[in-house]
Amino acid sequence: MGYVPPSRRTVLRSGAALAALTLAGGCGSGGDEAPGPTAAPTAGTPTAPGQASGPASPGAARTAMPAEALPHTRTFMAWPALEEVWGDQLPGVRADIAGLAQAVAAFEPVVLAARPDQADQARRQCGSSVEVVELMVDDLWARDSGPTFVTGPQGLQGVDLNFNGWGNKQTHANDSALARNLLDHYGIARIQAPVTGEGGGLEVDGEGTLLATESSWVNDNRNPGKSRDQIEASLKELLGLTKVLWIKGVAGQDITDCHIDALARFAGGGTVVLHRPAPDTPPDVWTTASDQALQVLRAATDAKGRSLTVVELQEPDFDLIQGAGKNFLASYLNYYVCNGGVVVPRFGDQAADDHAAGVIGDLHPGRKVTRVTINHLAGGGGGIHCATQQQPVAPAS
Repeated sequence: MGYVPPSRRTVLRSGAALAALTLAGGCGSGGDEAPGPTAAPTAGTPTAPGQASGPASPGAARTAMPAEALPHTRTFMAWPALEEVWGDQLPGVRADIAGLAQAVAAFEPVVLAARPDQADQARRQCGSSVEVVELMVDDLWARDSGPTFVTGPQGLQGVDLNFNGWGNKQTHANDSALARNLLDHYGIARIQAPVTGEGGGLEVDGEGTLLATESSWVNDNRNPGKSRDQIEASLKELLGLTKVLWIKGVAGQDITDCHIDALARFAGGGTVVLHRPAPDTPPDVWTTASDQALQVLRAATDAKGRSLTVVELQEPDFDLIQGAGKNFLASYLNYYVCNGGVVVPRFGDQAADDHAAGVIGDLHPGRKVTRVTINHLAGGGGGIHCATQQQPVAPAS
C-alpha cells in the first residue's frame, strides 16, 4: 500500500466505530457572463479581534454574509503545494484542482493562489481561463484558509477567521496568512474575527439563519474557554445573523471536526439538503451525526419562522468508486453554486451521480449543472465546496 496522506475526513464505516464516538456536548435545536471586478474599500492596518481594518465594522447595520447563490465577482482557489501533505497523490490532486478551476471559470472569474515557484505549473495546468496570483500557500482548501465575505452599507469586507490548521492538525504557516494576503492584494477591508474557525463551518441562507456544527466551533482546539453562547453571539454580530441552528457533529474523527458543508446545506429559503448514508451502512459516528442532524432540522424553524423542508441526498455506493479508501469524502453536498451554474461532484456510481445531479439541479433552478470528477480530491477527505470560496458582488454605493 502506498503513502496515505493525512486526511481532512476519516470516514469510519464499521459498527466498531461506535466505541470511538465523540459527539460534541449540548443539544442544538453553459456559463453565464460573470460580473466584472467591483471596487472595494481600501484595507488599513489590522486592529483588534472583532474590529476591521480601516472603516470596516462587523457590527454595522445590515452587514451580513450573503447566500452563496447571489452573484459573485470571482471565485478564489488555491494550488496544493506540499508533498508532505499529499505524497504521491499530489499530481492527481493538482489535476482535480485544475479541472475544477476550469469548470468554475466557465461561469465566473477564478483566481487561484499559488506559490511563486509553482505558479507557472499552475498556469500550464489550469489554462488561460484561470488567473494565477503568486501568494504563499500550503494547501488547497480556500474555503477554510481564505476570507469569508460580508456586505453592507460600507461595501464588501473580508472576514479573517484566524485559520489555525483545523486546530493545529496540519501545517498552516502560510495558509494562516492567506485571508489577509488575498484581502490586501485586492484592497478589501479586513475584519479579524473574535473567534477561530473555517468557512467550511458556516452555512447561511442569506436571510439571517446559520447552520453550524458544535464540534467544529465549540472546541478547545479553536476556541478554548468559550461557550457555545459566546461563540454564537460573535458569529451573529460578525455575519449579520439572527438565528443559529446547531448540529452536534463529530469531534476528533476527521481533521475538520465535521464541517457543516459536507453534512447539511441551504438550498433556498426554508430548504435544507442533508447528506444521508446508504441504507446498508453499519451504525457509525457519521450515520449517528446525520441522524441527529435530521432530528434537529425536522424540528427547527429558520430566522423567518419557517419550518424547514429537508431533502435527503444519499451517498454513492463506495464499491463502485475507483480508489475509494477509508478517507474518501463521498458527499454530494459539497457542491458549489456560482454565477448561472452549480458544480457538482461525480464519483463513479452512475446511478447515484445522475440522481444527485438531478436533485441538486432541481434545488437550484435556472442554473446549468456541471459535473466534475474529483476522486483524488475526495480521497484526501474534501470536495468542491472545500476548494472554492466566493467573493460576492459588493452592493452599490
